[in-house]
Parts: sequence; C-alpha cells; structure tokens
Amino acid sequence: MAGGGGAERVRAGGLLPSARRQPRRRESRERLSVCSKLCYAVGGAPYQITGCALGFFLQIYLLDVAQLDPFSASIILFVGRAWDAVTDPMVGFFISKTSWTRFGRLMPWIIFSTPFAVISYFLIWFVPDISRGQVMWYLVFYCIFQTLVTCFHVPYSALTMFISREQSERDSATAYRMTVEVLGTVLGTAIQGQIVGKAVTPCIESPHFIGEANSSVAMEELNMTHDTGSLTDTRNAYMIAAGVIGGLYILCAVVLSVGVREKRESSELQSDEPVSFFQGLKLVMNHGAYIKLIAGFLFTSLAFMLLEGNFALFCTYTLGFRNEFQNVLLAIMLSATLTIPLWQWFLTRFGKKTAVYVGISSAIPFLIVVVVLDSNLIVTYIVAVAAGISVAAAFLLPWSMLPDVVDDFKLQHPDSHGHEAIFFSFYVFFTKFTSGVSLGISTLSLDFAGYQTRGCSQPSDVNFTLKMLVSAVPVGLILLGLLLFKLYPIDEEKRRKNKKALQDLREESNSSSESDNTELASIV
Repeated sequence: MAGGGGAERVRAGGLLPSARRQPRRRESRERLSVCSKLCYAVGGAPYQITGCALGFFLQIYLLDVAQLDPFSASIILFVGRAWDAVTDPMVGFFISKTSWTRFGRLMPWIIFSTPFAVISYFLIWFVPDISRGQVMWYLVFYCIFQTLVTCFHVPYSALTMFISREQSERDSATAYRMTVEVLGTVLGTAIQGQIVGKAVTPCIESPHFIGEANSSVAMEELNMTHDTGSLTDTRNAYMIAAGVIGGLYILCAVVLSVGVREKRESSELQSDEPVSFFQGLKLVMNHGAYIKLIAGFLFTSLAFMLLEGNFALFCTYTLGFRNEFQNVLLAIMLSATLTIPLWQWFLTRFGKKTAVYVGISSAIPFLIVVVVLDSNLIVTYIVAVAAGISVAAAFLLPWSMLPDVVDDFKLQHPDSHGHEAIFFSFYVFFTKFTSGVSLGISTLSLDFAGYQTRGCSQPSDVNFTLKMLVSAVPVGLILLGLLLFKLYPIDEEKRRKNKKALQDLREESNSSSESDNTELASIV
C-alpha cells in the first residue's frame, strides 16, 4: 500500500511536465507501423477464405456431391444465410455490452470463437453416412459455423475504429485489410478449386440421350461403377480442402491476436452506460447517411453475391467448362487482388463516391459480354480478369466508407457511446439477409427450370436461368445501387469538414484533460 501511494505521489509530482509533452506523444502514437497494419489485415483473411469457398462451391457441392435435391439445397442456403444475418446485430449488441479486459473488448471474441468455428466448418464438407437427416446435418453445422464466424468477423470489423483515430491511418489499414481479404478469396478459390478440381465428379447423362427404354438401367450402372470411386474421391478432396482452410483460419487468428493491440483510447465511443438492443437499432436506423450508404451497397453487394453463388454452375453447364471453372474463378480473384492498390490510390485522388461509380459500374459491360458471345475459353478469361477489377472496388469501398459514417454519427451524437460494433454488424446483417433470400430464390428457380442433380448437361431452361442469374439480374441490381448512391451525403468536402470538427473536439477534450491534470498537480 505504501509503495503504491509513493508511486502515485511520484506520478502526480511529475504530472505537469508530462502534460506539456502529452500532445506530441499522442501524435506519434497515431501512426500505425507497417507490421501492425499487416497483422491487422491478416485477420480479415479467415472470413474471406471460408466465405469464398462456401460462396463459390457450397451450392454445387450440395447438389452434385452430397446429392441433395435443389429444393433442399435452397432451404439450407436460405436458412443458413438468414440465420447468419440475424446473428450479426445480436453479436454486435453483445459486444457493445462486453466489458474491457486486458486483451481488449473485441479480441476475446475473436480468440475463443476460432477453434469451434474451424471444427464446424470441416463438418460442413463431410458427407454423413446416413440415409435420412442429411439436410438437418448440413443446416445445423452451416448455422453453427455462421454464428461462430460472426463472433470473429463482427468484432474484427469494429476493430477498425480502435486501432487509430486518424482517418488516413484507418483508410490505410483498411486498404491493407482489403488487399489481404481479396488475397484470402484467392486462397479460398485456389485451395478449394485446385484440390477439388483434381477429383472428377461423375455425372449422369440425361435420359433423353440415353434412351427411354434403357435410361433407368444405364443410370443404375453408372451409379454402381462411379459412386464407389470418383464420387468418394471428390468427397475426400472437399474434406482435405476444408482441413487446409481450417489450418489457415487458426494461423490468421493467432497473427491477429499477437500482432494487434486493441487501444481503448483510440475511440471516443466509450461508455459504461447500458444500451438496449432496440435503442441501438433506433440510433442506427435514424442516421440518414448510414441508411443511404447501406441501401446503395445492399444492391451492389447482392449483384456480386448472385454472381458468386451461381458462377460455378454457369461455367460448368452453360459455358461447358466443367474442368476449367475453378481456374476462371481464380483469375477473377487474382485480378481483384492486384487492383486493390489501384482503387486505394483512385479513391484518395478522386474521392470515394467517384470510385464507387467508376469501379462498380465497370463490371456491367463484361457481365453482358460473357452471356452474349458464344462460349469461348479465352474470352471467358479476359472477361474474368476485367470483372475482377470491379470486384476489387466492391470489396474495398464499403469498409472504407463505413468509418466516415461512424465519424459523422459521433459529431451528431457526441454523448452517445459504444455503438461501433452495432453500425458494422447491421451493415453485414442487411447484406447477408438479402443475399440469403437471393440465393434461396436462385436455387429454387433452378429447381423450377428443371435442374438435374449430377447431370452431365442441363435443359435449355436451366441454362437460360443461369444466364439471368449471372448477367441480367446483377446488372439491374448494380444500376439500382448506383442510383441510390446519389443520395449519399458524405462527399470529400463533407468528409474533410467532419475530420476537422473531430480534431477540434479531441483537442478540446485533451485541453480539458490537461487542465484537470495541471490543477491536480498543483493541489498535490
């Protein structure tokens, strides 16, 4: 006790000169090292690696490997995404109620959810040897994984506000993050696609080509000769890919937790006052800039999610590139990764709203070309590379603009604290819920069109439906989203004014704190 009191007196005695030096030390702490930015960025990879693998391959896996009918697959995809969407705001609310620990407020969620998320992810890609209950198996483990990955990703997204108070540093860290996240999509596509691509999934010829009289016999013979061989190899390949991705998930979580320190003083939104879920929802829904931002990105994100969810089937059946679709997907993701720095420079040079219009709209002509021209592998690769440039913009811009909205909220509600996670989680909620609806509807539309599970080819109605799902519908959604962006009020001028106003508030707060410290030192 005595030692503690003496130390306190020493600190108090040296408080006045310390207060004079405080602004310089704070200024130096605002800059993030490259190592910190890289470690922070690596934390975004698990969500993208697993999300890309599930987005591109889960639908075709359920239909052609697990051999579920399209209706059951649509139920799994819709309910899983809808459940994932519901958990986002709930996790955001619980995070806002979490007390600070020596590891931070967000980091414990990331650390403790990781091992359970990896286990549930692996079980999604396992085909249980049961005659009934397969639908429940995939539905349960898909929902469990989505819940656990939400416990990782929502606090990680909110961590952006706790690494620095400077917009430029947050934007720079976000660019690092987006580069690594798109690289994560490359890894997810490469690992899943290349490992699974080495195994040949057997297909069944349509009865129209086999002959009505012998169709059932031919199908039975094909099942007997291939199910025990090629199909087993394909299932094993999916599990191997899941194991590799699970190992990367754990590695990235370790790098994030070791290399990034959550800074409590980096955010002004700190409060011990409890905020109810509905109070948080009301605050979020009443902030006009936030609603307009998520409305625009809602439709543009839906466009790319529809493309992601149906592109493997489109390449396999409509274009006829059964053995090349994983390489086409890889070309898209590689192109997106390489052009992230380009879009970071572009938004710094010309502004974020301009980057939205140029970057996202650039995908439209290529989405049209890929369905208008006859099937050609070289043209498909060219379109894939060009589409990847637009995918990069769609990845980078939402997460670069959300912190601007949070800053705008701070200025309008200076006495309202602790809502960063709610802002980020509600954005994810809206995009995931609508993507779940869209994926469910798209899979059902394939069922209505006559999709044949494990078919070597599909009816013309299915091919037409796939063209609509990867071209016409995404183009319409992109155009609608860009129109809504016209209403978004935070342009570059507004952003600069907000930045200056926040700096003034912080300087005023620091000045008040230093005045209190000086008064305390005088008393002591």
